[in-house]
Amino acid sequence: MKKTLVFAILLFSSFTLLIAQENDVDKEKELIKKIIQNAYVDGLCNNTDLDAVNKGFHPGFSLLSVGHTGDIMHKTPIYNWIQYAESGKKSKKLKYSFQNELTTIKYQFIDVTGKAAVAKIDFYEGDELKFIDYLSLLKFETGWKIVTKTYHALPKKKE
Repeated sequence: MKKTLVFAILLFSSFTLLIAQENDVDKEKELIKKIIQNAYVDGLCNNTDLDAVNKGFHPGFSLLSVGHTGDIMHKTPIYNWIQYAESGKKSKKLKYSFQNELTTIKYQFIDVTGKAAVAKIDFYEGDELKFIDYLSLLKFETGWKIVTKTYHALPKKKE
């Protein structure tokens, strides 16, 4: 009888702990979504809001991409990416930082383990899906920060 009771208590405690951890992960995912929306989508792409960008991107952030030859990797630091956004916004040729259509995203998934996370998102300019982005985030004392981005550019639609 004692063994059954101890087993039941352990099972219940494990189940309760599992639910608590799941709730914590859900809270972290919501914080990550807020960072991505405020810093990346609105801050960098739509509004060129440097305060929002600086709050959500780590200063050591890198945008990593493959060169046209396929054997070269390009590494763009956040300060260069911000300069591109600012020059696009100032050019008067573009309505937003990099494009003339509002940027929106859809989440394919967010995976969180401890202080590390990755988000896979569909990146839209207007109604057109342009990129599949993979954002890596780390949780610092000041909160979640986007630390790297890799992506796949979808083929341009023929007009």
